[in-house]
Amino acid sequence: MLHDRVLVRTDTAEGERRSTGGIVIPATAAVGRRLAWAEVVAVGQNVRTVEPGDRVLYDPEDRAEVEVRGVAYVLMRERDLHAVAAERLEGAEDSTGLYL
Repeated sequence: MLHDRVLVRTDTAEGERRSTGGIVIPATAAVGRRLAWAEVVAVGQNVRTVEPGDRVLYDPEDRAEVEVRGVAYVLMRERDLHAVAAERLEGAEDSTGLYL
């Protein structure tokens, strides 16, 4: 990875989902703009806020997909991340484990 790039693997495949009440939402249903969670796989040498293994929140509409050895990943800049959830952040005083 070069510079400020972050390589992530999305948590779920696009398709039908379930609501918290158990209702199945088909993949063709129109939803508003929604951010998605992903796991960081690799980072460039200039990335300061995330490490491999962290979970990040990003906008799926602003993504560049790449396939490596048959696995689909999303490549983005560090500045395109909206939030970071990491266990290493939970150890700090008054920390929720979520860095916005």
